[in-house]
Amino acid sequence: MILWANPILSSFPPHLTQSPSKSAQKSHCCLADLTVHVSPSLKRRCDVYDLHKELVPYTEAWSWQNAIVKEKKALIEKNEDLTDSLIILQHHPVYTLGAGSSEKYLNFDVKNAPFDLYRTERGGEVTYHGPGQIVMYPIMNLRYHKMDLHWYLRALEEVVIRALHSAFGIEASRVEGLTGVWVGNAKLAAIGVKVSKWITYHGLALNVTTDMTPFQNIIPCGIQNRRVGSIKSLLKENFPSKRYVEEDNINHHHQTVDSELIDVTHKSLITEFCEVFQVDLGINLYKPEFGNTLSQT
Repeated sequence: MILWANPILSSFPPHLTQSPSKSAQKSHCCLADLTVHVSPSLKRRCDVYDLHKELVPYTEAWSWQNAIVKEKKALIEKNEDLTDSLIILQHHPVYTLGAGSSEKYLNFDVKNAPFDLYRTERGGEVTYHGPGQIVMYPIMNLRYHKMDLHWYLRALEEVVIRALHSAFGIEASRVEGLTGVWVGNAKLAAIGVKVSKWITYHGLALNVTTDMTPFQNIIPCGIQNRRVGSIKSLLKENFPSKRYVEEDNINHHHQTVDSELIDVTHKSLITEFCEVFQVDLGINLYKPEFGNTLSQT
């Protein structure tokens, strides 16, 4: 059964290289076009809801986004919208559909889905979220950046492309006519967004140590004849002697490696996000347990 979550705030969130396919476009040719350079004194603040080590139920994060968007729209009316927001986390296993997604890309009966299945208001086709995948939900007022949805999607791709390069030396790219980030024929990052009155929500998902098995139940993003990949699998294929992919059969080491890869990727994504969108990190907001009062650091 496909579910629609009630987008009402339940609780506030805690405040290689491979040759690309012939149709792939190298990313670095357009770096200057995507970064909107501003004076440091004019940079917009971005408050971060950092849960990158936590597994957050999809409906919780969806509610948080809708609540923040609603708040920002109210602030715009008063000319008091002073900050952007970024939620960064992992999800429990879940499939999500875009507003206009087709069920033909599901390899299962919607009445007997392997995991929860939600139809959302974002663009794009079906995707999977789960442990080992870093999800970023930027909630930004594009009036203060660039009022251009195409630019915004390319900027999100640029964040991932730069993060992969700076953290791991992975040369990722775009594929003409498609949205997302690729290394060769493997898609590492999916992007699906919603923009309402120039306020963005939903965002991107990057496979770091993700189990690829659940993707077999869908045609990810409705793209035939291409596969999904992860940072860990890519490193393992190209650098099998590296410490972070050795001894994968040892459980304790496996968990340590996964945690390190998540941390390194998270740090690089945050850095490149700030650079591409020319924002300064504001308050780091978090909530150790759901239902507790919002905390700040």
